[in-house]
Amino acid sequence: MSFQRPSGPTPPPGRRPFQPNARRRPRILIPVLAVLAGLVALFFVLADFITDLWWYGAVDFSEVFTTRLTTRLVLFVVFGITMALVVSINVVIAYRLRPNLRGMSQEQQNLDRYRVGLDPYKVPMMVLAATLLAILSGASASGEWRTWLLWRNGTRFGATDPQFHKDVSFYMFSYPWWRFLLGFGFAVVVVSLLATALTHYLYGGLRLQTPGQKSTSAAQAHISVLLGLFVLLKAIAYWLDRYGLAVSGGGFDAVSGWTGLRYRDVNALLPAKEILCAIAAICAVLFFANVWRRTWLLPGIGFGLLVLSALLIGAAYPAIVQQFQVRPSESSREAPYIGRNITATRDAYGLTNAQVAKSYDATTTVQPGQLRADANTTASIRLLDPNIVSPTFEAEQQIRRFYSFPEILRIDRYPIDGRSQDVVVAARELNLASVPQRNWINDHFLYTHGYGLVAARGNTVEPDGSPSYVSKDIPPVGQLPQDQPRIYFGEESPDYSIVGAKNGAPPREFDREDPSQANGQISNTYSGPGVGVGSLWRRLLYAVKFREQKILLSSEINPASKVLYIRNPRSRVARVAPWLTLDSDPYPAAIDGRIQWIIDGYTTSANYPYSSRTTLGHATQTAVTAEGGRVIAPRDEVNYIRNSVKATVDAYTGEVKLYTWDETDPVLMTWKKAFPGTVLDKGVIPKDLMDHFRYPEDYFKVQRELLARYHVTDPKAFYTKADFWQVPLDPTGADVSGIASGAESDPQPPYYLTLKMPSQDAATFSLTTTFEPLGRGQLAAFMAVDAEPGPDYGTIRVLPLSPSINVPGPRLVQNNIISDPIVSSAVLQYRGNKVRPGNLLTLPVGGGLLYVEPLYVQPSSGTSYPLLRQVIVSFGNNVAIGDDLKSALDKLFGGASGSGVPGSPSQQQPTAGPPPPDGSSAGGAAAVAAAISDAEQAFQDGRDALAKGDFTAYGKAQDRLDADLKKAAEAEAAKPTAKPAATFGPTPAPTSTPTPKATSPP
Repeated sequence: MSFQRPSGPTPPPGRRPFQPNARRRPRILIPVLAVLAGLVALFFVLADFITDLWWYGAVDFSEVFTTRLTTRLVLFVVFGITMALVVSINVVIAYRLRPNLRGMSQEQQNLDRYRVGLDPYKVPMMVLAATLLAILSGASASGEWRTWLLWRNGTRFGATDPQFHKDVSFYMFSYPWWRFLLGFGFAVVVVSLLATALTHYLYGGLRLQTPGQKSTSAAQAHISVLLGLFVLLKAIAYWLDRYGLAVSGGGFDAVSGWTGLRYRDVNALLPAKEILCAIAAICAVLFFANVWRRTWLLPGIGFGLLVLSALLIGAAYPAIVQQFQVRPSESSREAPYIGRNITATRDAYGLTNAQVAKSYDATTTVQPGQLRADANTTASIRLLDPNIVSPTFEAEQQIRRFYSFPEILRIDRYPIDGRSQDVVVAARELNLASVPQRNWINDHFLYTHGYGLVAARGNTVEPDGSPSYVSKDIPPVGQLPQDQPRIYFGEESPDYSIVGAKNGAPPREFDREDPSQANGQISNTYSGPGVGVGSLWRRLLYAVKFREQKILLSSEINPASKVLYIRNPRSRVARVAPWLTLDSDPYPAAIDGRIQWIIDGYTTSANYPYSSRTTLGHATQTAVTAEGGRVIAPRDEVNYIRNSVKATVDAYTGEVKLYTWDETDPVLMTWKKAFPGTVLDKGVIPKDLMDHFRYPEDYFKVQRELLARYHVTDPKAFYTKADFWQVPLDPTGADVSGIASGAESDPQPPYYLTLKMPSQDAATFSLTTTFEPLGRGQLAAFMAVDAEPGPDYGTIRVLPLSPSINVPGPRLVQNNIISDPIVSSAVLQYRGNKVRPGNLLTLPVGGGLLYVEPLYVQPSSGTSYPLLRQVIVSFGNNVAIGDDLKSALDKLFGGASGSGVPGSPSQQQPTAGPPPPDGSSAGGAAAVAAAISDAEQAFQDGRDALAKGDFTAYGKAQDRLDADLKKAAEAEAAKPTAKPAATFGPTPAPTSTPTPKATSPP
């Protein structure tokens, strides 16, 4: 075999022939790929930025986007440049102060090699390091945009702390900003010190291993200045720490969540901070003086004195005071400071005006007619449990299988049959998971919205136990007008839908069934606002945003197309009001023919002086949230909360409106300054919308968690915890065969009820809860807050029970129900089926506490959904069960409860024929009925007058009511034979023929 030399010119002697080197390609390729990757990442960021800008413009909240963006950019630039500039200047100074001659030690020889290698790249490396520092510092500072805006727009509270007598706004708005600036200052000085020391060491200004002098005079002076700045900042920190004691938490076992100064803080730690501040200032002067003296002796002595003082004065001395002065008589020493904590906590959580009665001497014995005085309350008792009947709503009102209802329904109020009634409501939302054929077109073009609001009476059910609907079916029929029932924005809406069609194009979005149409359905075209997606540029950006190439390629998108996204009502409000903490439970309401989502917004803080802290997630956790609901801000720790904003989201257009609710909240006033025009005044709230506002449940949960302790206002009694309460664990949470108490791992939720507290003249829509003594099962107190907008809205009323009266709490009542032989016998007829107790309601009626628990039965075969079959009631230690509430109460109270609860449908029909003669049993009943009818009218007239603010007419109506009730009592007493008492309250409408139930989901 022979080899032939390739043809071509022969390279000159001594030079290698040019050969393409494959290893040169990766050297070029890697930077190119890095640049391309950076451009792609930048394009993704740009796509998110531009689409966010379009979205904010579509919802008319562009100023929120621009204000927030501008603030973050300014903070990023200012603090990023400051960090980079200060550190760079110090590095340059250190470089210029380098010694011209360096020793020939082994240390310097090793450093020379590094210097030779770094010197050609020192400028690019410095620029790169400064850029990274600027980015990191700027990003950290931009995250403090809320802190900056609160400081910049802070509003005075008009109240001062008891120690330093500074307005509360200082702690809420100013102190956090000063703390941030101080922390940034420390970061700048520390990074500068490290960079300076490294530069001096690299260029010979510092010599750690070389014998003799360890630093040059210039390096020593430079580092002394930086150390002096550090110690000076420490002096400022000690001074600020004094105010920080008012908002610092923990360390006091006697008070959970403690915040504020204690005895040892005022008498030991506060003077120690002042002394340490002075020592640190002197130490800083010594470091600065070292620029001229050039000796580490005095600064070293000063720094050592500072450290020693911090240990002895700042730590040891307060510990000694705590151990030898406070502990022997802690309750008396800490009493003044516990008093400060009680006052501040009650104010910060809106508990200052809570009306705590001295004692409620509840009776535990039952008497015939005992409920007569509270007949209006008993007529309004809600039996429909919103936590149980969702499957019933779904079975009866789902209509199509791709609709669904939430797992937990909501409570609202509507004028039904001429009077305001509690109603269980639910939005019929789209459930894409159940669409018959899933594909991209169906998911995003055809199935786009839910349809209609379903509502049922809270205190009445059909004869078969199913809900008594006041709004149902598709299209909606009933007493709740819904001119626009379509739900494009809801809790279960798809991530995004592309809607809209060119003029003249046929609708394609599935709307509802219609047998008269050729295809058996009616389609719809969305006509509300949205973000246009018709152009190629917009389609490209949204294809990137949603990571879906079909948006760019699909022929289904036309120039009139719009994209709807961020459709969850809570998420939409969070976007336009990022400074709010939002309630976990938005609820739908039919207002002026449209469906509106209502969300409560809270202003919160953890910097209210002396107020105890609580974790929102823990305070709002109940048995209901454990079953699938949400909790508000699970990890946020706060010590101030106000329900300051009511927000609405239109279910069809997605329009967001924010309304001022608490006009006295300085935090809200501050945010309104920061984002002017975004929150509307309270005076512009439409009346129809106002009627559906309610006291928020999460706010109430937080308040009850604090009031369980802070109903005690005497500091020494508070210290002993002897009269502390606890929220009962929910005893009705499990599905069981027969009836039994449920899992007791989570607190009982509060309940919306219409009731009359002993101090009230009339029943009102309220949010209620009960308390038990710590570690016991008896009832300690009952609490209710007026939940309906009006003069008394937000008034908290607490009925502490007399310790001498043993009233069972919810868990003991549930045990009594389980062990009652009559209840057990009644439940036996449902064996083999799933039996579940509903919400165990507590009401102060008849001079005592009445418990009401609906009993739901779900068949084990066939169409399976829970129906209300029995009602269990308890008063004292007595228990009864009946087919309806009236029969159960009559059994409990000896056949004549005196309740205003409607009877069975047959009992509701009017009697025909002429009135019977006076003196007969029927005549006596007619007289009672006539007197009660007059009383009902007087009661309604009084409510109407109160709503109008006509207190003169209200007083006259109350006088008529008292007279009519007296007549009714006299007529009842004059009847010759004992008969069940006539009902008090409006006569229920005759029950209509029940709607046929679907035997299987469509």
